Amino acid sequence: MPESHAPILPVSGSVLRHRAFTLFLLSRTFSNLAFQMQAVAIGWQVYGLTGSAFALGMVGLAEFVPALLLAFVVGHVADRFNRRLIVQLCQVVQGLAIAGLAIGTFHGSLGVDAIFGAIFVIGCASAFVAPTRQAMLPALVPPALLSRALSWSSTFGQASVICGPALGGLLYAISPGAVYAVSAALIALSFGAIALIRMEPVVPRRDPVTLASVFAGVSFIRSRPELLGAISLDLFAVLLGGATALLPIFAQDILSVGPWGLGVLRSAPAMGALGMSFVLAQVPLDRRVGRIMFASVAVFGLATIVFALSTSFWLSIASLIVLGAADSISMIIRGSLVQLQTPNEMQGRVSAVYFIFVGTSNELGEFESGLTASWFGAVPAAVIGGIGTLVVLLLWMRAFPALLNHDRLDASAD
Repeated sequence: MPESHAPILPVSGSVLRHRAFTLFLLSRTFSNLAFQMQAVAIGWQVYGLTGSAFALGMVGLAEFVPALLLAFVVGHVADRFNRRLIVQLCQVVQGLAIAGLAIGTFHGSLGVDAIFGAIFVIGCASAFVAPTRQAMLPALVPPALLSRALSWSSTFGQASVICGPALGGLLYAISPGAVYAVSAALIALSFGAIALIRMEPVVPRRDPVTLASVFAGVSFIRSRPELLGAISLDLFAVLLGGATALLPIFAQDILSVGPWGLGVLRSAPAMGALGMSFVLAQVPLDRRVGRIMFASVAVFGLATIVFALSTSFWLSIASLIVLGAADSISMIIRGSLVQLQTPNEMQGRVSAVYFIFVGTSNELGEFESGLTASWFGAVPAAVIGGIGTLVVLLLWMRAFPALLNHDRLDASAD
């Protein structure tokens, strides 16, 4: 059977009083910091070696393909075996792959093929880590505190996203290999934090593996229009609005800033998300959450268009901050709806499907942006993406009226 709750404190206003959840936050923050630092180095190296927008898009595709291929295997494994152990084993693989990038960079022998090979390996491990770790969360806090836990998780995660790119850009200017070395060390710290979480051991499930059980997460989401609408909206909105993949081009060719400027640009969406997540952790969303979610996606699309047309470094930063704040609102509403409506014994499979739509939409969006930029140029590609996001928004408002009119998050737990 899947993990049950470890002994925790009574329900209180502060979710941070729960030790297991605090360790979860630290682990997630360390790994997010590592991957954001690594993303700066990879983006700058790939563009420097190839000078190709299409190659930048292929970075996202190399991360997306493993997640897509392994998604249903991941969900089934996460619901049958010890979730904490799965995360730890995969983090070992991630750390070794990043260490390989560090060694190759220090020796000056790292080529594009080796970078893409490492990205694929890391993507395979991440395909297991992200949904499995997310499936652990409902067992770490009482259900009444789950929405606040998601807000704090977003707050800490976005703080690492702010610091990671800026630190990665600074370290890259000093020594590209140092970015990977520090990232590998952070993965080790994340491993240690997960190891300290106390959870009751899992008794492996003995029921037979069938196609129905493997794809149960898909069936579950399809049976709930609000969940299907929420996660598919994110997929298409971020897929079309994935302008962040083109940041190396904007930083170098349009805004004329170096690696440090690229790091600041990559941090800007997280600045907005951090501020908004902190607000929502203190004052959770209460009413009309469906309309708020759609409004936040509209702001996301408009901010993408402003960024695309900007030739000012500071206006570009401001538009990315607004973009990140809007995305944070929709992310917290989405995550709360999914986790409050999903029983614990299906958290792994539902989380795996959720991450196909949501967790990999950024990577697939990067591929789409790189492809369209190779056809039309970076600025037209980003503008098209922002307009596409607004078109999808209008279509989803008509297709999923139950989501649009959804009122309270806690009602989904009934």
